[in-house]
Amino acid sequence: MKTITSIAELRCLIAQPRRTGKRVGFVPTMGYLHEGHLSLVEASRARSNLTLVSIFVNPTQFGPNEDLDAYPRDFARDEHLCRDAGVDILFAPNAREVYPAGFETYVEPGDLTKPLCGAVRVGHFRGVATVVCKLFNVVQPDVAFFGQKDFQQCAVVRRMTTDLNLPIEIVQVPTVREPDGLAMSSRNRYLLGGGTPAGRRN
Repeated sequence: MKTITSIAELRCLIAQPRRTGKRVGFVPTMGYLHEGHLSLVEASRARSNLTLVSIFVNPTQFGPNEDLDAYPRDFARDEHLCRDAGVDILFAPNAREVYPAGFETYVEPGDLTKPLCGAVRVGHFRGVATVVCKLFNVVQPDVAFFGQKDFQQCAVVRRMTTDLNLPIEIVQVPTVREPDGLAMSSRNRYLLGGGTPAGRRN
């Protein structure tokens, strides 16, 4: 597995596999990986020749009173999990790499963002759509994998991909759950003291 932090280096690295016709699978994450993320990697490996995982805690999808600074992070652990799971490339840019100085162009999704989570997290899906679109443009995957747990996010990403004519297949993977039935999430460490027990799919 190769760990990459710059967009330019990533583009150079994946140019050759793409030229030779390899199918590129992409799993975008914000890190602090768990079995749910690893199920996305498993799905990508089954349907792709090359699997790329990104880890980026996206500041534009957090509101002013949300947990950006406290969001769980453990890059060394995540890197180890990716390597063991058979990831080919781990892309871990910093915020300046993704949002350079003077950045002011955003993707503004529509009515799909208004109910449910979007009703109480104003601007959240604008940040999600923007960063996913940027990552899609950088990676240019053939197929991208998202967890069913984030149903509204999947709907927004699928709509954006269709509306912007992005040639990417969006695959939604079943939720992986804790033994008590709670959907696995990086934020579960707030409830479970950081534990990530093996899960089961619904």
